[in-house]
Amino acid sequence: MTTADPAALWRRVATAQHGVDYAEVYAERFRALAADGEDVHGEARCVQRLLPPPARVLDAGCGTGRVAVRLAELGYDVVGCDPDPAMVDVARRTRPDLPWLVADLAVVTPEAAGGAVDAVVLAGNVVPFLGASLTGAARSCARLLRPGGLLVAGFGLDAEHLPEGCEAVPLVVVLEVFAQAGLVLEQRWTSWDGGPGTGDPAADGYAVVVLRTR
Repeated sequence: MTTADPAALWRRVATAQHGVDYAEVYAERFRALAADGEDVHGEARCVQRLLPPPARVLDAGCGTGRVAVRLAELGYDVVGCDPDPAMVDVARRTRPDLPWLVADLAVVTPEAAGGAVDAVVLAGNVVPFLGASLTGAARSCARLLRPGGLLVAGFGLDAEHLPEGCEAVPLVVVLEVFAQAGLVLEQRWTSWDGGPGTGDPAADGYAVVVLRTR
């Protein structure tokens, strides 16, 4: 966890991979995959399995809004949050009717989000991109969640499952940080569709964790 500015790390990695128009490139990549018949909504299905609409969900690190938009289509009350204004600009143009916040997750308050939420979703390797802000983000998520609320996060655990330039964070460290914030592990999978994996995080390479407020 080497940086206190997750947006700066993300922009550095994204620009190196996709150039200065990375936000549009990122959105177009998923549009093209969907047009080719690829399944790009595993995260939203995961939320559906865990709690039904019209639950209130914060898509934290929403990027260009892919997950939040799909959740809204499924009937959820959604708010998106991301520290990168370029990514949020694409999300706003896609669904101007949805609330989008440009903010670091570590400082988002329930008031800024329009009230407490039933679930926080951290998709797209948000957790390793948080870097030194992970502790603050975990505490913020705990404040944002209603009692008994869920946090669902999916992230790579090795170089094969992370963008070049994004440093892996051991699963045990992530779980400890969230536990200190009051979020207790309920389930762990190796994919958003609930793959059980080997039980060894070092071998599986990717984790989806479901945690609940105490």
